[in-house]
Amino acid sequence: MPTFADLGVPAVLTAVLDAHGITRPFPIQAATLPDALAGRDVLGRGRTGSGKTYAFCLPLVARLAATRTKRSPGRPRALVLAPTRELARQIAAAAQPLADATGLRVVTIFGGVGYGPQISGLRRGVDIVVACPGRLADHLQHGNINLDSVEVTVLDEADHMADLGFLPVVRRLLDRTPAGGQRMLFSATLDAGVDVLVRRYLDRPVTHSVDSEQSPVSTMAHHVLHVRHEDRLPVLVDLTAAPGRSLVFTRTKHGAKKLAKQLAASGVRSVELHGNLAQNARTRNLTAFHDGTVRTLVATDIAARGIHVDDIARVIHADPPVEHKAYLHRSGRTARAGADGTVVTLMTDAQVHDVRGLTRKAGIKATTTKVTTVHPLLAELAPGERAYVTAPPTAPSTRERAPSTSRSAAGSSRHSAPRSAARSQPRRPSRRASAAAAVGSSASFSSGYRGR
Repeated sequence: MPTFADLGVPAVLTAVLDAHGITRPFPIQAATLPDALAGRDVLGRGRTGSGKTYAFCLPLVARLAATRTKRSPGRPRALVLAPTRELARQIAAAAQPLADATGLRVVTIFGGVGYGPQISGLRRGVDIVVACPGRLADHLQHGNINLDSVEVTVLDEADHMADLGFLPVVRRLLDRTPAGGQRMLFSATLDAGVDVLVRRYLDRPVTHSVDSEQSPVSTMAHHVLHVRHEDRLPVLVDLTAAPGRSLVFTRTKHGAKKLAKQLAASGVRSVELHGNLAQNARTRNLTAFHDGTVRTLVATDIAARGIHVDDIARVIHADPPVEHKAYLHRSGRTARAGADGTVVTLMTDAQVHDVRGLTRKAGIKATTTKVTTVHPLLAELAPGERAYVTAPPTAPSTRERAPSTSRSAAGSSRHSAPRSAARSQPRRPSRRASAAAAVGSSASFSSGYRGR
């Protein structure tokens, strides 16, 4: 395998990679870097987690550093489009050390946060903009940014942008960039919508397809756990209480929020990630999961693409996805960059037909096992001693409170425990009892697909 220097990456950038412990290119990087560094249009296809981010960040920064065009307010020289805020942040985080080493400035643009800091960043002068299409279109409409100086344009996770319905706005944005600039498109699949972008905007692209999304990952083990409905939550509690990070997927935003609370009530510290959260909450929860403060993240498919957290030990499909592509993208959060990983799908009797069809379409040969809460397979899939946190003390029940009819006592209720907490039992239940009670209170983690 050649080194980054062998592929033509400048020494100033290889030094940055070395400082971050990145010494050997992944296959998608080794395949695309020579053409991308030479300024050719590139079409790269590789599975989620294959290393596509550096495959375009390195040549993008290298080419801008070589031309040394003067930085201008509101006129970026490079544009990277990403479908989600989390992916945009991840790309910017990868590009920033490279940009710092070459004197370039990066601005990140996405929704869910205020316009002011983004406008200020653009006005100070910018070399690289990493953006989500919707918010970038807003800035373009209000004259905060002009794309007529863009030398390099990158579309990352283009198939996901197509799935989210972003292609019309992506086309409008690309139409505002110079036709003669370099364009690179990276995608896990080349569906019809992506193919339209390739034919319209890439000039004689050099195509590199390292491995498809359905290529088997030798370090990833797939298991389907056939459980009784009442055992779903206790099994989840056992798996997520094991050492290592767990990423748990649900179909709906409500399901993610509810399940995170159920796990916490059962002694497993967890945070949620879904589209209903404000951006600061999404960032805070992702940071807690990334730095190990919390080892379990419960998420919708918003976390299935573009979320890179090292050493996710297991991905758990608490709700099996509807589409096989979603299964593959979710599962791709583990066993990244050659690491080992386990993918677990929970399946009830009512889901047997759907899950079998799902794994067949995904090209996955999963091991299916009927399990209970004490099955030894759970310890094999998630080895190690289970660790639980102590739940916060519950408020005394209504019957145990000192009777009070005074208005002054009632007036302090907005600073006291919620009414639901006041009705809870004064003694903390056991973890298994908490899990069983939580299951009994809900028919499922999610009740229908209401979006990401």
